[in-house]
Order: sequence, then C-alpha cells, then structure tokens
Amino acid sequence: MTITLSHFSAAVLFALFASVVFGITQRNTMMEQVRYGLYCFAMFVGGVIVAGWVMWMLRR
Repeated sequence: MTITLSHFSAAVLFALFASVVFGITQRNTMMEQVRYGLYCFAMFVGGVIVAGWVMWMLRR
C-alpha cells in the first residue's frame, strides 16, 4: 500500500504536525496550546497558498 501525496497535501500534513508540536511546546495551558496551534496551522497553510501564487506569477 502506497500513499501518493501532492505537494499541497504534503505541505498541509507537515503544517498539521508542526502546529501540534508548536502548540504543545510554546504555550502552557490547554486552551492557549489549541489556540496557538490553530494560529500556526493557519499561518503555514496561508504561507503555502501565497508562495504558490508567487511561484505561479514568476513562472508566467
């Protein structure tokens, strides 16, 4: 069984795992950890989308 990921889905998967680690290690209370993890996830995914648009514009 093999899993084939696109670049975007691999980046989202990385964002998920990195956000969980950042939330756990950077904040103290559970609510702060969840909020910071969601914030990091949104920033990662937003950065991937912006970087994709920039690369698309450079290619044209």
